[in-house]
Amino acid sequence: MTAAELPPRRYFIAGQAFEAPLLAPGLHIVATPIGNLRDITLRALETLAAADLVLCEDTRTSARLLDHYGIKTPRKPLHEHNERERIEPILADLGRGSSIALISDAGTPLLSDPGFPLVRAVRGAGIDVFAVPGPSALLAAVVTAGLPTDRFSFVGFLPPKTTARQKALAGLSDRGETLVFYESPRRLGETLADMAAVFGSEREAVVALELTKRFERTSRGPLARLATDFAAAETKGEAVIVVAGAAASEAPPVDAWQAALTAELAGQPLRAAVDSVAERFGLKRKLVYDTALALRDGTAKGEP
Repeated sequence: MTAAELPPRRYFIAGQAFEAPLLAPGLHIVATPIGNLRDITLRALETLAAADLVLCEDTRTSARLLDHYGIKTPRKPLHEHNERERIEPILADLGRGSSIALISDAGTPLLSDPGFPLVRAVRGAGIDVFAVPGPSALLAAVVTAGLPTDRFSFVGFLPPKTTARQKALAGLSDRGETLVFYESPRRLGETLADMAAVFGSEREAVVALELTKRFERTSRGPLARLATDFAAAETKGEAVIVVAGAAASEAPPVDAWQAALTAELAGQPLRAAVDSVAERFGLKRKLVYDTALALRDGTAKGEP
């Protein structure tokens, strides 16, 4: 059957039918609303209507969106428990020239959602992968938090166990950029408490809940207060936590730490003097070590 002979693929907006144009063969990564169904793009509707198959994280969840817009494209589940076994059949379909759309339950696929092994395999097979950008809880939270957006890191979900979670946070405590996390409502209070303990009780943060939905709300304040507020609070849906980066510490005056180093070198071995000054002034050991060598050889500069 030629493309001209195929039945028209349609989607509906407020009861009015629109015909979707033909879709290029390949895998199409389609962002879908994170709450408000009106946030979907026209291109996303065209792609979902024109595709030969829509891969859904949960077909029952996605049915609400697809049925709302009258999209009849066949659907199959693709989630963390079946993704790897589904890759070969999907690659075979794509190899025959199919157009397949991938969506998650909400937002942009692959961001803390299934899809990475599939996209990697499709790319490895030399098949086209297309992005159909749109809603993202990550970006929605970042741009509304009122924290710096010039640099931020998306961490995703932290480990569910307290010890592992605190260890992961400790590795992020000195990062200067804004940090973004996803969290389950069941662990929100515990995670905020761990953040307060590791990052410091006064570190500023924002908790975004029910983004784009009717009861959307954002709470902002120091981590200790947020941890208290959400300790026993019942929340719905996944939360986005946006945390301010660590404040940059001022470098100690060069003259001060070099004078201390000179005094230390006069009374103990070079290695011990370097370790003492590096720890006392919060300096990199290599900087102090190189300066100690220069002082010992009489070649120290006024600036490091």
